[in-house]
Amino acid sequence: MEEDQSQRTLGVVPLTLFAIGTTLASGVFSLSGDFAASGAHTLAVLIGWGICGVGMLALTMCFFNLSVVKPELTSGIYTYAREGFGEFLGFNSAWGYWMSALLAQISFISLLFAALGNFFSLFGDGSNFASLIVSSIIIWGLSYLVYRGVNEAVLINAIVVSAKILPILVMLGAIMMAGAFSPETFMTHFKGVEGGLSLFEQIKGTVYTTVWIFIGIEGAVVLSGRGKNTKVSGTATILSFVSLFILYLILSVLSMGVMPQEQLAELANPPMAGILKAVVGQWGANLVNLAVVISLGGAMFTYTILCVDSAYGPAKHGAFPQIFAKLNKHEAPTWSIIASTVFIQIFLIILYFNESTYQAMYAMSTSAIMVPYVFSAFYYMKLMIQGKGTVGTMNRTISWVIAIVGSIYGFWLLYASGLTYILVSMMLYAPGIIFYVINRKEKKLKLFNNSIDLFLCIALLVAAGVAVYLTLNGTLQFF
Repeated sequence: MEEDQSQRTLGVVPLTLFAIGTTLASGVFSLSGDFAASGAHTLAVLIGWGICGVGMLALTMCFFNLSVVKPELTSGIYTYAREGFGEFLGFNSAWGYWMSALLAQISFISLLFAALGNFFSLFGDGSNFASLIVSSIIIWGLSYLVYRGVNEAVLINAIVVSAKILPILVMLGAIMMAGAFSPETFMTHFKGVEGGLSLFEQIKGTVYTTVWIFIGIEGAVVLSGRGKNTKVSGTATILSFVSLFILYLILSVLSMGVMPQEQLAELANPPMAGILKAVVGQWGANLVNLAVVISLGGAMFTYTILCVDSAYGPAKHGAFPQIFAKLNKHEAPTWSIIASTVFIQIFLIILYFNESTYQAMYAMSTSAIMVPYVFSAFYYMKLMIQGKGTVGTMNRTISWVIAIVGSIYGFWLLYASGLTYILVSMMLYAPGIIFYVINRKEKKLKLFNNSIDLFLCIALLVAAGVAVYLTLNGTLQFF
């Protein structure tokens, strides 16, 4: 496929900054508290970051290399699973990406209203009835804007990124200038506490937070196609990842020097507010909460578009039922908008009745996205085995390292997720089979192309059934 050079106009700096803005999300406001709440102490957090740094960089480079060697696969990362492993896994990869986007929207709503609760007691911790009503009005209002064809979010994105960066800079500057970092605090219970989680279990507990804060990096890689050439795009991809990684690592290290693990674990959402309050007082907490309100308010609009696109794109390329691809007079996909909003509304109701937290919702979102992530790495490994994965002048050995490390990291993500969230994922994926069947029947195709797909479908349904049973009898608790 011939490359359209007219679209390749961006240099390293603008491409890197755009990628950072795309990936920098709500997780930055909560990562330190979330690590502590998972039971991870200082050493486990540092090791977790080490694993993430190597593994997520390899996964990011898998995305980038795939975008170069398979430029025709432009309809989302789910197409990598379909191209490499067949229609059923391809569908589930698309479904998982959609579910992840929907649940990410719910996590944003939860954190947004938790932040608003610091200004207006009416909203409590962000999961009460008032939050449900107001957030429902907002999501249907945003969906109406998208229905009317409003999809330009350039100005909103600029405001969102600025709102995120300001409190981060204030926090970093305040901690260093006020001398709030204490080596003694940083080293307190460095490996954990007696009778607590083992070091390995602590490390596993860091997985969801480290993956969550990098969700979106795959979109940044897609944008790398706008670089002036492959070298520029590759450089920007690496720089954006490394910049974010260093930022997140510094925030984690400084936070663990301000408060011991036990205090970090008890901080209310967003944890960064509590940390900055301890350093500079209430005005610091107010600044963070205001930043969360502004940035997540804008992010909700952006994610409304992403949720719709995550249904429309697969439908347009034949993975979802065609009704999701039908456009209205405003050139907006009506049924993708309706379906996305209905699902979000259902998740909001679940959030309310289970009094779920921001952390629980983003853990579910992360669980859902692991399938498209993992199978993207596996597909790149497959291409390398076939001798089709080397990018331009990139050393073949480096390409192999990227494929192997990315795949190993994929296995680690699945293993470290634990049985609970694997079962949760099955409950998220099982309803998608209805849409898979509808789509296959629309096309008058066999439901399954081979016995492996049939086996995977049966295994998925059985696992989902077990998960529902364990949830109903109280054995499986994940909210």
